Amino acid sequence: MLNRIQLIGRLTRDPELRYLSNG
Repeated sequence: MLNRIQLIGRLTRDPELRYLSNG
């Protein structure tokens, strides 16, 4: 659970990663 939250936080911090996560 914590891992998922940490990933989301990192994605939101990086616009590039967030775009990839959005698909």
